[in-house]
Amino acid sequence: MGAACAFLWVHAAMAQNPKTDGWMLSPGVVGTMVLLAIVLFIGALIIAAKVSRLLEQNKEKQAATSETSISEEERIKRKLAAQYKLRGDELGGTATAFDDKALIAGATSEPNNPLVEEKLYSRTRLEVPKQLQQLVIWYLGAATFWLIFGTAVGEYLGLKFIWPDLDEVAWLSFGRLRPVHTNTVFWGWASMAMIGLAYFVIARTSVTKIHSYKTGWWAFGLINLSVIVGNILLMAGINNGGGEYREYIWPAMLPFALGLILTFRNFYATVKRRKIPEIYVSNWYLLASLVWTIVLTIIGYLPFYQGGMGETIVQGYYMHMGVGMWFMTFTLGLIYYYLPSSLNKPIYSYSLGVLAFWTQMLFYTLIGTHHFIYSPLPWWLQTVAIVFSMGMFIPVIAGTTNFLMTMRGSWSAIGKSYVLPFFLVGVIFYFVGSSQGSFQAFRFTQNIWHFTDFNVAHSHMTMYGIICFILWACIYALLPKMTGREPSQLLVGAHFWLAFIGLFAYTVSLMAGGSVKGIAWMNGVSFIDTVIATRGYWTWRAVGGTLMFVSHCIFAWNFYIMVHNPLPPVASQVRKPIPTEQ
Repeated sequence: MGAACAFLWVHAAMAQNPKTDGWMLSPGVVGTMVLLAIVLFIGALIIAAKVSRLLEQNKEKQAATSETSISEEERIKRKLAAQYKLRGDELGGTATAFDDKALIAGATSEPNNPLVEEKLYSRTRLEVPKQLQQLVIWYLGAATFWLIFGTAVGEYLGLKFIWPDLDEVAWLSFGRLRPVHTNTVFWGWASMAMIGLAYFVIARTSVTKIHSYKTGWWAFGLINLSVIVGNILLMAGINNGGGEYREYIWPAMLPFALGLILTFRNFYATVKRRKIPEIYVSNWYLLASLVWTIVLTIIGYLPFYQGGMGETIVQGYYMHMGVGMWFMTFTLGLIYYYLPSSLNKPIYSYSLGVLAFWTQMLFYTLIGTHHFIYSPLPWWLQTVAIVFSMGMFIPVIAGTTNFLMTMRGSWSAIGKSYVLPFFLVGVIFYFVGSSQGSFQAFRFTQNIWHFTDFNVAHSHMTMYGIICFILWACIYALLPKMTGREPSQLLVGAHFWLAFIGLFAYTVSLMAGGSVKGIAWMNGVSFIDTVIATRGYWTWRAVGGTLMFVSHCIFAWNFYIMVHNPLPPVASQVRKPIPTEQ
């Protein structure tokens, strides 16, 4: 009853103050609503594809049942008809071919090559050197462990919003566990998964062996050491003073930085000795992301940037660059390889990829200050951040167009495999989450949403909706071809839908609750009353978070199935190998 009264009080205050009149019609709010509608549409599209597939399978079963009533002679005729194949030269001839009516849109000399490779079960095997296979699997295995650990902590924190007296133990307090959650999924789960997947991409696109597997294992140990030590210190109350995603003190972050330097050296040396003249666009993104992140880590921890307004500017730079120039840029590099290879077709436009690369570098590096609109920071710096946030529409639209056009003509695969739906959701969230961030940079919407739960929703829309879904898509696309072990499509589907529905419930509830809270603050409602008014939204946050955590447990089981006891490749299923020697 008290929560209901507080909720009504908040809305009454909003209705009486002219400062918030027409807030629903502001460009940032309208844009966000449209973007959420796009996510709903994509979910409906995937459901429709799955239902269509089920209906198709039902028809096939009915057709098989009806065959039992026909005669044996008719059954033999049908069987022979189904086995008939063209020789391939029925439409051939000796004359020079010329399409004088321009009727042919495309042709192929490989009619048996499927447009979409990822059917219900992919029988294609990749001959991968044993050392590379082990390195990739261990990186992905460590990433999976950190995903479960980090999101278990996040699940516990979500429950604390509903039951704040859940415990009275100091090292389990919200202030200590929240950075454990964020740093674990950042530096443990996502970073380890990205690097593991990239080792395969670097070797494959360079048609050569990895420069040094020993270096790869050293980086593996250093990054895991950083996460372990950093989390122990955070739970002990030893941190970097509250800078978001920068809570690890510098001795704990140092091994991570060294791991990145070793990884860059290994990747660069591998690409340098490639067997082909071109550098594939994926490698642009992967190498540049490593360079930017090494620079970012050094700048973020330099001692003379740790005080006053300079610390605030560097925090915005570090926080936003960490997401955009490490996770986003690196993951885009993975998409440029794994998406076209899963579809068995080239990327739609190399030029769009290069355009997105350079505009990402130009615009993303100067937008961190849009987190501090109406702060004591210089007004001109805030304006530059807003303008460059609008400029981010260029790389986002270029990249989204490139990926969707690469998928063009392959929509039927949505109903046959979950690899493409993971990619599709990740690409759509790339457009939706990034565009929503640009809309949120407007001064009015920042005034409403900053310091509210809305920012938590936005961060999950990007880091979870984009990064996690793309990483899962790449893992499901690669591991079965590397190990010969396929996970249950039913469990992969359960992983997909629990994660997707959970994310949608999580983000929408926190966006709504954050809007209520922010507008109430603008109208002078006391903080504790807004806390009471938004408790119902936190309940939905916990529901969505629980669905997401369950999906991660299913993914962990699927990962175990894919890597447990790999099968030896069969010669007829093997694609050309990655060279094991120079």
